[in-house]
Amino acid sequence: MLKLMSQIPIADYTDTFTKKITNAFSFLFDPIKEHFGNMMDFTSSSLSAIPPVVVIIIVAILAFFLSGKKFGLAVFSIVGLWLIHNQELWDKLMDTFTLVLISSLLSVIIGVPIGIWMSKSSIVEAICKPILDFMQTMPAFVYLIPAVAFFGIGMVPGVFASLIFATPPTVRFTNLGIRQVSKELVEASEAFGSTGAQKLFKVELPMARQTIMAGINQTVMLSLSMVVIASMIGAPGLGRDVLSALQRASVGSGFVAGIGIVILAIIIDRFTQTANNKNKD
Repeated sequence: MLKLMSQIPIADYTDTFTKKITNAFSFLFDPIKEHFGNMMDFTSSSLSAIPPVVVIIIVAILAFFLSGKKFGLAVFSIVGLWLIHNQELWDKLMDTFTLVLISSLLSVIIGVPIGIWMSKSSIVEAICKPILDFMQTMPAFVYLIPAVAFFGIGMVPGVFASLIFATPPTVRFTNLGIRQVSKELVEASEAFGSTGAQKLFKVELPMARQTIMAGINQTVMLSLSMVVIASMIGAPGLGRDVLSALQRASVGSGFVAGIGIVILAIIIDRFTQTANNKNKD
């Protein structure tokens, strides 16, 4: 077949660009890998040091009150967490929870301000939307490549990959929520002499809270979905057991670790949803 033009060396350009970024910002990546990694290890170790029965009781109490003093979520939390402990996966659960917690917090810290910025500027929105589309449509496995190049292996690159993969929903929903705030309310606040900050924090963000919380819920779930994928680059936790079971074709151990991930996902999802609904009421 006749070639109309020579192949564009996109792969070579990407490799060269990545190497240049890695070398140019090694002064930044190396301390992040060391100190941030130590902080995450400390967080995981601290959570693991708490007796499981104490954690289970605290989670059950929170579930009881968040769900409007209903026993369903509390009972599920007790049974689910006890099952994970019974299967000797508690420490790995804490590693997984640490990964999800840190990546979700960073996603929210980064995503909400960007979403606010997008809601205030159509130009910023036009620039950010294609980037967010790219971040959401790119296969999650691809994010592991720059993560390893920048930070090596371990929990830090896992958080980096999760951060990229999970941030878009918070950005999009924050932008959407603020843009959906009633124009009349905004105009009324301006008529009373509200400053831009007062209008944002006392009118727009409270009115958009439900939508923003829905985005945060999606971000947390996406962070959790990266657990197994991040285990491919050395991130500890339940995902590593799933990956190990896959490599050894061990259906039983993989199923048990998978059940642990599902239980954690359901508890986190119900917690965020019930907290959102309670605020709405």
